[in-house]
Amino acid sequence: MSRLLASVATAALIATTLPALAEPLHVEAVMSPKEQMQLNFKDGSNHFVLLVRREGKAEGIGALAGTSVVEYGMHDIIPGVGGNPVGYLEMTAPNGDIAYINWHIGAVFVPGPAGKPMLLDNGYWQIVGGTGGLKDLVGAGTLHLKAVSSTDRRFILDGEVTRKH
Repeated sequence: MSRLLASVATAALIATTLPALAEPLHVEAVMSPKEQMQLNFKDGSNHFVLLVRREGKAEGIGALAGTSVVEYGMHDIIPGVGGNPVGYLEMTAPNGDIAYINWHIGAVFVPGPAGKPMLLDNGYWQIVGGTGGLKDLVGAGTLHLKAVSSTDRRFILDGEVTRKH
């Protein structure tokens, strides 16, 4: 019996000293604008900067699934050329706990069907803060942004999350 107790105690000690394994995360949120301001360059370039607050709900798997999402974004775009959208996502769990996500995208236009430019919005995200049960959450991954309509965007976050020790 003492060997069993010693084995259990050793296993418990090892489990508490090993780093936690990261868990997969895949969430998607269709975000609709609630506020926006836009600067349109009048130099013939079609360059614009859009400041936007969008809202949506994250669905999928992982620690951030089921959260309400607010985007605070700055989309600096030259249509047909490219851009560098950046911003934050505030992801609030049903219990009020919050995770703050910083994101960056490289917007690239490539030839699309019928000669019309197609926009590829791909980048990365990283958890930069949180409250309550999400305070110790850390993680990062890839971000894809897809147009759902002329105003709504689907944010697709893939990656891994774990807890700080």
